[in-house]
Amino acid sequence: MTETRPHPREFRKRLQAGEPLLGTFMKVPATQNTEVLGLLGFDFVVLDEEHAPWNRATLDQSLLAARAAGTAGIVRIARADAANILSVLDDGAIGVMCPHVDSRQKAEELVSWTKYHGGLRGAGVSRGCDYGALPDMFRAADDFTTVICMIEDRQAIDVIDEISSVDGIDAIFLGRGDLGLSLSNATDPVPSLSEAVEKIVKIAKGNGKTISAVVQSMKSDEAKWLIDLGVTAIMVAQDLAFMRQAASMALQDFNEVMKGNA
Repeated sequence: MTETRPHPREFRKRLQAGEPLLGTFMKVPATQNTEVLGLLGFDFVVLDEEHAPWNRATLDQSLLAARAAGTAGIVRIARADAANILSVLDDGAIGVMCPHVDSRQKAEELVSWTKYHGGLRGAGVSRGCDYGALPDMFRAADDFTTVICMIEDRQAIDVIDEISSVDGIDAIFLGRGDLGLSLSNATDPVPSLSEAVEKIVKIAKGNGKTISAVVQSMKSDEAKWLIDLGVTAIMVAQDLAFMRQAASMALQDFNEVMKGNA
């Protein structure tokens, strides 16, 4: 980490300002992967409670590791309800990423559950507010808590203007995997995945929302296309993919060297 590195609680402001931000998904419920990526300089990590075996204890530990390593810890929640969101924010998450937001009502409920003032978030003296030591802690938490909606259902395309107009939604994440599946399951005519993505980005950006997406490589045509569309918060792969890539390279190097010495 460098002395000039922004504090993780600056993440929401940086996201809203459209700064280029680098993140990745955390599939392994451990602290070390978060620490390594945070210390390398990743702006944020998303602990994937939806698709990986995270629980309250492992989330708590890795959110502490994220804070220690200077990266913003976001949780992709497994359940979109007040209790689940409260627990991850109390544990110190800088924000939440919510899957399958397909209506204005869901977006409004999500914001309400993350906010103290004007919302329904329950007051608790926890890591999220420095155990009561954070000055004006409820307003401070409201200011830095980040809310990201995942758009990954075909029905969300028709109401993307309503969803992205909700005050308190900071970013729209393009869940292209599930969105592609949803479109493929339609019986009536639907746009192609690329057409749907372009429509979502245009409308959401028009409503002042930052756009986020995941790519497998920053040097891919896919990444260039998304960046040209206006995606600024980019997630590259995930921790297991990084490990597989590095391990594959080590295996390849081993085979080349040992064959040369045979």
